[in-house]
Amino acid sequence: MQAMNSKLMSCCRRVVSSNLRNPLVLQSRSLNLHEHYSLGLLNEEGVPVPRGEVASSPDQVRSIIEGYGLTDAVLKAQVLAGGRGKGHFTSGLKGGVQICYDIDDAVRISEGMLGHTLFTKQTGEQGRPCNEVMVCERVYCRKEFYFAIVMDRTYNGPTMIVSTEGGMNIEDVARDNPNAIVKIPVDINTGISDADTNLVADTLSLQGDQRVQLRDAVTKLYNLFVKYDSTLLEINPLAELTDGRVLCLDCKINFDDNAEYRHPELFKKRDWSQEDQRDVEASEAGLNYIGLDGSIGCLVNGAGLAMATMDIIKLHGGDPANFLDVGGGATAEQVTEAFKIISSDPKVKAILVNIFGGIMRCDVIAQGILDAATNLQLDIPLIVRLQGTNVKEAKALMGMSNIKILPIDNLDEAASMAVKLSDIVGKAQELNVKLDFSLGI
Repeated sequence: MQAMNSKLMSCCRRVVSSNLRNPLVLQSRSLNLHEHYSLGLLNEEGVPVPRGEVASSPDQVRSIIEGYGLTDAVLKAQVLAGGRGKGHFTSGLKGGVQICYDIDDAVRISEGMLGHTLFTKQTGEQGRPCNEVMVCERVYCRKEFYFAIVMDRTYNGPTMIVSTEGGMNIEDVARDNPNAIVKIPVDINTGISDADTNLVADTLSLQGDQRVQLRDAVTKLYNLFVKYDSTLLEINPLAELTDGRVLCLDCKINFDDNAEYRHPELFKKRDWSQEDQRDVEASEAGLNYIGLDGSIGCLVNGAGLAMATMDIIKLHGGDPANFLDVGGGATAEQVTEAFKIISSDPKVKAILVNIFGGIMRCDVIAQGILDAATNLQLDIPLIVRLQGTNVKEAKALMGMSNIKILPIDNLDEAASMAVKLSDIVGKAQELNVKLDFSLGI
């Protein structure tokens, strides 16, 4: 259960008060932009960043280095995943962040990045395509720090996270030296204060001109965070250079999808090639989907009910294959699309539908289930638990169909049945035995 909750942590922070992923209501998935876009926003706000541009071909890499007159440069694979520096490409190149000592070296390295797939601890076995690289000037650091701003429920607003141990995975710092991480809450009503920026400077032990530079940068970073409705702004590392400058060398910003109407220009920059294809299809259909590693597909309405459904599956010894919330206003077409996404996962051995019909009508869900089972020719067990608005009509629809559906009113019994049938299907597949769950009963 801990593994599942870890994968859902970022989602759970955002789902408490909203229906997930449905653009017609309040979806809460965060937009994640490439580093070069994030650094561009910092530059626009007057936050000091290294000189650099993005390139999509080795020839462009050469032109950028020549244009800046650089003797050496840094190439960064523009892939939306952490741990790039320790990753590897399908080309055989190791490391998604490379120091290049001359132009020919940069061109050669870019050829090993562009058009290839990068694998890191965060990409999974499928990796992520590298279509662009960022070409930056090389700078020399005296000290590297960590700085981030997040929306923190504990403090009911933005919180700055600061550490003297930058340039490394903050998760490792939190595990090995948690005292090195300092949290500084900011009053969202009054905004960032001199006391707040002074506390950041004190934490990082910066004095003199570097202290002035840092406080100015922190203020501008906070204002950017609020201006663009960010959910995360992370600078790692924030560096004091040997020439006395304070620079943001790397930047990651996530934006609240609920604010898309306020920042349409940002959301046009979303790189769908970096997303799970099922995630893309779910977004287009107005659904909220997060793939997991289990064998029981879940289709539920409401984030809280979805979490409870996954928990009870775990209690019965099973593993959910996904988090999928159809929201409160789903149509039969959206339900069909939800089944299409769930059943496209080869690990799914059974599907559990758990719907509480408040705004959502159970007969609409039932019609969607029947359409999906017919059109997709589902051949895995389908367990359905419906309660609420028009539930009698829904049961009548399912009862008159020729689709093999197991209607169960009790959630505990439904989850138990889903786990048992999933195990049966899995064992049958191991023995190469064909089971037919498509016939009526």
